[in-house]
Amino acid sequence: MKHPQWSYEAVLYEMNIRQLTKEGTLKAATDELPRLKELGIDAVWLMPIYPIGITSRKGSLGSYYSIADYCNINENFGTFKDFDTFVKKAHKLGLKVILDWVANHTSRDAKWLNNKPLDWYERDNNGEAKIPWDWSDTAQLNYTNKEVWQGQIEAMKFWITEHNIDGFRCDMAMLVPIEFWQVVRFSLQQIKPDIFLLAEAEEDNLFQNAFDACYSWNLHHAMCDVAQGKTRVWTLRDRIHTDRRRFPKWSMRMTFTSNHDENSWSGSEFTRFGAALEPMAALTFLLPNSLPLIYTGQEFGFDHSFAFFDRDPMPKMEANNYTQFYKSMCNIYHSHKALHSADSGGSFIEIINNAPDCLLTFVREKDDDRVIVITNLSPYTVFGDFHTGIYAGEYIDAMTNKSATLYEHMWGDIAPWSYKILTKQ
Repeated sequence: MKHPQWSYEAVLYEMNIRQLTKEGTLKAATDELPRLKELGIDAVWLMPIYPIGITSRKGSLGSYYSIADYCNINENFGTFKDFDTFVKKAHKLGLKVILDWVANHTSRDAKWLNNKPLDWYERDNNGEAKIPWDWSDTAQLNYTNKEVWQGQIEAMKFWITEHNIDGFRCDMAMLVPIEFWQVVRFSLQQIKPDIFLLAEAEEDNLFQNAFDACYSWNLHHAMCDVAQGKTRVWTLRDRIHTDRRRFPKWSMRMTFTSNHDENSWSGSEFTRFGAALEPMAALTFLLPNSLPLIYTGQEFGFDHSFAFFDRDPMPKMEANNYTQFYKSMCNIYHSHKALHSADSGGSFIEIINNAPDCLLTFVREKDDDRVIVITNLSPYTVFGDFHTGIYAGEYIDAMTNKSATLYEHMWGDIAPWSYKILTKQ
């Protein structure tokens, strides 16, 4: 399956408008776009911008994902004019804009719940719209009714035709029939051939004429487990190879150390990864089929778990070492076709080493482009011993821009939680 050309080497940024700035508005968010472009971001994924339901609202402002009207703007964020200005500035900078889309449910006082026939929603014995899972502020849509399908598609088309957005991140995509998403893709491509669809899911059927990319939850959890000492590197290695066998070669897998769910419910990336954070974050740019994600605040190393239902704005921050790290990783990712996502990227070949429970050493290669990665994913200094064979030669250390020699036989101490990225001269 072909993806939008821009997406093969894209780095995504998840923007939490409510918390990104002191104002928490689209206008204020628009002013942040130039620095995101400078960082190396290619596409901005906006958490839901729609009005939030009042009935059973959680917290003072409610959940982004309890949507009252699919074709309107949350007044706390601004107006349609503000949104259009945001999109126009993003496009002028060369950034794509992706909207969060919640197809499974609406709020309990949604426009549809009041205006559409009863069978647009699943109903309990009392005739009330069912609550999915324990999401008490939402109402479950009825996907046995094809009119719901068409209603969703028309609402999605509205944002493309009227407001020129570039794609959708589809919330809890596995809760909705894959056949619906296939119709969505076909329908949206008729009006925007290069539409991009990202699934918040990891099911096997997502790439059957439906999505361009899906989450890599299992890889993320394996990375967390290694970082927390619950398991060793072989678990991460097994996950990498299992995913490569499980999903099509042309699939894209969004890789991350944080996102809004992980940050708010499991703690900041510092809490979850500790000293392992930097090498694990680097791997999200270096592993095969990776579509890297940076979440609001990560570009400054903001060690904070955002409140989900209330205002909890990030303070104004200046560029620092974390900014430089992500800028460097974005540059490395963009500069090396061996690292690009899906079948646009290169091969993944492990270099066998003497400590497979701690060291992950591998090569990414495509045509004349080669990237060597050496990591110690353990809290111990490890004596590494491995043969590089045909990969021996002169390289550039991508993080320091200094020359480096990779000998045919390499050995020596490798510091805990360290990594090295070598690129072909």
